Amino acid sequence: MESRPMMAKKNVIAAGATGAAAVVVVGVVGVLGVTGADAGSGFAIIDPGGKCVDVAGASRADRTAVQLFTCNRTVAQKWTIEDDDSVRALGKCLDVTDGSTSDGAKVQLFACNDTPAQKWEVNHGLLVNTGSGKCLDATDWGWADRTRLQVWTCTGASNQVWLLPLEVPADPTATPPAGPTVGLPADPTDDPTGDPTGDPTGGPTTSPATGEPATGAPTTSPTSSPAPDPTVGPTAPPAGLDPGVAPGGNFDLSTWHLELPVGSPGRPDVIPPSRLRGPDGYVNPAYFWTDKTDGSMTFWAPERGVTWKESRYPRSELREMNPDGSAKYWAKAGSHTLSAELRVAQVTKNVCVGQVHLGSGGPSMKPLLELYYRPSGDIYIGMENSPAGGQTLHKVGNVRLGDRWSYVINVSGNTVNLTVNGKRTSYPIPSSFNQYKHFFQLGAYNQSVSSNSANGARVKFYSMDVDHR
Repeated sequence: MESRPMMAKKNVIAAGATGAAAVVVVGVVGVLGVTGADAGSGFAIIDPGGKCVDVAGASRADRTAVQLFTCNRTVAQKWTIEDDDSVRALGKCLDVTDGSTSDGAKVQLFACNDTPAQKWEVNHGLLVNTGSGKCLDATDWGWADRTRLQVWTCTGASNQVWLLPLEVPADPTATPPAGPTVGLPADPTDDPTGDPTGDPTGGPTTSPATGEPATGAPTTSPTSSPAPDPTVGPTAPPAGLDPGVAPGGNFDLSTWHLELPVGSPGRPDVIPPSRLRGPDGYVNPAYFWTDKTDGSMTFWAPERGVTWKESRYPRSELREMNPDGSAKYWAKAGSHTLSAELRVAQVTKNVCVGQVHLGSGGPSMKPLLELYYRPSGDIYIGMENSPAGGQTLHKVGNVRLGDRWSYVINVSGNTVNLTVNGKRTSYPIPSSFNQYKHFFQLGAYNQSVSSNSANGARVKFYSMDVDHR
């Protein structure tokens, strides 16, 4: 791999961070360019699951394994990035074993020797070894403590995506700076409190109305980080959206939980409302974040990821909840409205951007309706024929990929009213749904799967509102 040209350094504060909480190196392609003097006592390098790049046993011996480990702010996890493009900890360099250029070559700590095996560059969150042209990679999609790191052909998958770097205090016992938790997984003690949902038939639907532990989902590990959005320039954010805060600072997320395409097989991570709300709320740099150019709440759902046991498809999606964190259900009586302004920046085949899902009242885990967007720009509503399944599609509009548009989904009694960019259509609800209560979902629920974790759907929301009467 030829050395890429040096680019000007550019540091930005990570989403929602305050003070020195987080510094992320960005740029289309650039040499790392953060020196030990700049870095002070060092930085943590963190994967999307919240684990840190760690020197095993804090050993300074040559050929010590470099691994993932729970972040602990010790010297084994404090890295500096030098002007010679080396990445250093404990006075030694991050090194590809024996200078190998093969996939699967393990990464270790070794005496600095200025060889290509110790030269690294940042490229959209990837850490690329310039000697091999391959990316720092968590072996076998591992997320557990002591997962070895290696180099592998760059895919952009989430096991190759890193927060580069996150600053830690000089004193390992010091209190972390104020600010949000960036990119950390759901607390394993958090109960999803409702209703992972999905479609056992593999049709375009979503989550069940039970809180049972999900099993038997595909064993694919967490997935890819999205490619940069070529349709977005450095434009000012819409009025009222602050690009410097977490999504919960721009949107009221106190009555939503977030379902992610990472976690245990069959049981994706779920982030409760208590962690989403407010300007210092939850951010995941791979799957759920505030866009720095326009302030939008951005969701990335790859084709390869963890799914609920009832669904084939990964999602990064909000699910309606009550203010106390319990699952929200509402009857068709009255008027229930979900409205949003959004744009789809990337989609492979089809993505659901909003839905009304069946909840309590019966055994079905189907949706009542789903709103789909396709790469052609065509927008469809899929109306479920009955709780047993089967869906009828109705084309309701066309918006060019990357352009902004709006929708309003309203359920009033036995009728669904849908408005897309001001054009309203209505659909009767079959009587077979009468026994069910419902809930809204919104985000990126991808409708295709593959082994290519760079494929998927990226959806950006500029406004959203829910009203129940």
